Amino acid sequence: MSEYKTIHGTKVRSYTTDPDNPITGQVWYDKTNKVLQFQAAGAGAWATGGALGTARFSLTGVGTQTAALAFGGRNPSGTPLAVTEKYNGSSWTEVGDLNEARGQLGSAGTQTSALAFGGENPDGNNQDLTEKFNGTAWSEVADLNTARSSLRGVGADNTSALAFGGATSPKQQTELWNNTCWAETADLNTGRTNLGVAGISTAALGAGGDTGPAHVAITEQWNGTSWSEVADLNTARSALGGAGLYTLALGFGGYTGPPGNTNKTESWNGTSWTELADLSTTRQALGGAGTQASALAFGGNAPPGTTATEEWSDPVLTIKTVDTD
Repeated sequence: MSEYKTIHGTKVRSYTTDPDNPITGQVWYDKTNKVLQFQAAGAGAWATGGALGTARFSLTGVGTQTAALAFGGRNPSGTPLAVTEKYNGSSWTEVGDLNEARGQLGSAGTQTSALAFGGENPDGNNQDLTEKFNGTAWSEVADLNTARSSLRGVGADNTSALAFGGATSPKQQTELWNNTCWAETADLNTGRTNLGVAGISTAALGAGGDTGPAHVAITEQWNGTSWSEVADLNTARSALGGAGLYTLALGFGGYTGPPGNTNKTESWNGTSWTELADLSTTRQALGGAGTQASALAFGGNAPPGTTATEEWSDPVLTIKTVDTD
């Protein structure tokens, strides 16, 4: 049997008070209370946030939990929208609309520096249109090379972005935005629509999605030059929300195929996915923003289209006593 020292590199130490800044999983002996204790992660949870002003699904979003931007999407009857709303950590406020109403579009950036691209317009046509947001209004810029909907995107602001996947041929197509134009670059290994995403244009994560025949758990990482496949999601799904970075991400909600939607949440640590607490509102085609520790989920198809907004709080570390019973 392996010993604690063999696994962790140190012996179990004794303290009269709790150690400073213990790491998750660390074990020590409390000499004062004569008990063995360890540092454990708490549950983490979703809490209800302020409702969107307009119920919708197939929308997208950018920003943080306290400064997010939601735009586009479809109303409960399926009509594409141009509506844009800002979130301040407690409520949504409508601001300048997109120039072109569309659902299933890609996005990148922040609340005050966003990019919207692709999507499907009210006529049912895939779009190559790209628009920039300056915090107040949207303006048209250079088009995508390939018109498509159900694509995904990431980017630190509206000057640099990565667009990938989508309803086009081939579905694995990837393009880079340099603040002037889009350029085709290395493709995804597995072409698909409606992935969950996290990261920026030089370090991105794409998880899940719909290949056409199936909803998949496949996860790929982008290193600025190429995509490489890494560990799968625990639950295969498409149209999920995403938040975070290349190495620290969160995936939530989505569509698993019959019997339908899921409320499952998974956390990515750069190596593998771990299931965490579920969303309160089960839904697909929702928007996501924020970080792994502080994420935002909004809108989506429950069904029908919903205004529901939820805020994720990362697990809180707690000290527990080892129970030998």
